[in-house]
Amino acid sequence: MAYTILCTTGLAAEAKIARGAGLSAVIGGGDYRQTVKVLEEAASAAECLVSFGIAGALSPDLRSGDIVLSTEVVDDDRRWLSSDSLRPRIAELLEQIGAIEGPVLGAQMVLATQQDKHRAWQETGAIAVDLESVVVARASAALGIPFIVLRAIADPAARGLPPAALVPLRPDGKPAVGQVLASVMRRPQQLPTLLGVAREARQALAALVVPAHALRGVLGRA
Repeated sequence: MAYTILCTTGLAAEAKIARGAGLSAVIGGGDYRQTVKVLEEAASAAECLVSFGIAGALSPDLRSGDIVLSTEVVDDDRRWLSSDSLRPRIAELLEQIGAIEGPVLGAQMVLATQQDKHRAWQETGAIAVDLESVVVARASAALGIPFIVLRAIADPAARGLPPAALVPLRPDGKPAVGQVLASVMRRPQQLPTLLGVAREARQALAALVVPAHALRGVLGRA
């Protein structure tokens, strides 16, 4: 069976990678309500939903650029499991891209500190966290279709995020450059950490290219 796949992303750069692999993608801009809205508008034609992009590590074993593949999403009070119908193809995809499988925490706000990440890891057992997966899992359950989380680790568990990295994205999923620069001007001591975060994000985005093509090949094959 070939699936019609819809990827949900936060960043415009993530959507560009998905579309470059021949996948449809919507952009939530890192905003929970906007992500719900754009996914609801587009999901009716999909047969498999994918939470696609970069993520933060909760497990200390994960490094920047590691690929996480999951069919399990948790939040504060619920756990979602995808359909078992995808299991043979998930196994094939794991082997192809060398991904790490484990639960993903769907959060509504960024976990910015090492302490927050460690606490979430201990309390949920999730190995990574992002802002779109919980929306994807809920939509999948409502539609009765399978979902997958395919994420590349950007910030490792030990990495705290500086204030400039927490500036909300524009609705189109692009950085609000002016606000980021203003944050740096107010607190210039954060610049070295911010540059490290940017480097890790670029590494994670680059690591997504091959898995995106593999995803289309494995799930799009009849």
